[in-house]
Amino acid sequence: MLHETDQYQEIRDAIRHLCQQFPDEYFRKIDEQRGYPEQFVDALTRAGWMAALIPQEYGGSGLTMAEASVIMEEINRSGGNSGACHGQMYVMNAIVRSGSDKQKRDLLPRIASGDLRIQSMGVTEPTTGSDTTKLKTTATKKDGRWVINGQKVWISRIQHSDMMILLARTTPLAEVQKRSEGLSCFLIDLKEAVGQGLTVQPILNMVNHETNELFFDNLEIPEENLLGPEGKGFKTLLDGLNAERTLIAAECIGDGYWFIDRATKYAKERVVFGRPIGQNQGIQFPIAESLIELEAANLMRWKACEKIDGHENAGAAANMAKHLAAKASWEAANVCLQTHGGFGFACEYDVERKFRETRLYQVAPISTNMIFSYVAEHILGLPKSY
Repeated sequence: MLHETDQYQEIRDAIRHLCQQFPDEYFRKIDEQRGYPEQFVDALTRAGWMAALIPQEYGGSGLTMAEASVIMEEINRSGGNSGACHGQMYVMNAIVRSGSDKQKRDLLPRIASGDLRIQSMGVTEPTTGSDTTKLKTTATKKDGRWVINGQKVWISRIQHSDMMILLARTTPLAEVQKRSEGLSCFLIDLKEAVGQGLTVQPILNMVNHETNELFFDNLEIPEENLLGPEGKGFKTLLDGLNAERTLIAAECIGDGYWFIDRATKYAKERVVFGRPIGQNQGIQFPIAESLIELEAANLMRWKACEKIDGHENAGAAANMAKHLAAKASWEAANVCLQTHGGFGFACEYDVERKFRETRLYQVAPISTNMIFSYVAEHILGLPKSY
């Protein structure tokens, strides 16, 4: 592939070596059991890869977004699923950029060492979906505490996190000039919250992706758990969201290469009518087209990383990278399945598992249509559609 040798080869080699300890059979079994790859995540953490974006002064590696994206890419290219742990990368970015000095000192070294997991971000709600500014979860000050009431849905990795970041409205929508104002971010200690005002209800879904519905009933948290300025939570959240979209783009790039690698290998080995099926243009062309589209998507991934690492506005690049990469990986998944024919549906080939996993990113963490709306409004200057 065109990306095989680059400035990140040392990181690629290290991640590939680690992933060799967790072959297809490991992830296949986890998927069958609807389990969580604890051993894999622990190995990544011990090796320091989960602390990639944490500054060195707080015990992290202080790597760039480009370098972090390579970690996610290689996990998925090796047959794993970064969705089990990518939250540890991007969620804490909000703490790095918006946390108080005390919050950074208290939390970041523990996150870097693996003593503290913060993999969850509570934003989406059942009745508002992507219309974040109209969320109904509220946080009200009372006697030096914040009291939280409301409901969240599709909140991932709660059972495998110690803390989460929650977005709630602290000023009623009717009292703010801009819809994005009056929202605040909070740090929630899950061990203290669950059963004390927070109820967690798992949601079974098509992918082995642990996600939940949350119910807040007068949950009280300390006043100092406010993350970033009060009423500016939407901006605090964006520090994590652009990183999230860029890292997921890299994961999709990894998935795409996995599908193309598997399709190419099978096309060379599978003999029908006395010749390898890869000799047929009907097999060759779709795989070749998938590679072309994936390489193009990869270029936008690097642009998004460059914007984030340069502390520039990365909204457009991150959204475009996520869209192109998710689209390319899904098309590669279809090509891979079609190349394998009936065997693509057999669990032992792992194509169907990865097929389901990569399909998620057409919908989450932001749907395709929301990206189109963003580009139409912010890049093309068309009237706001929602």
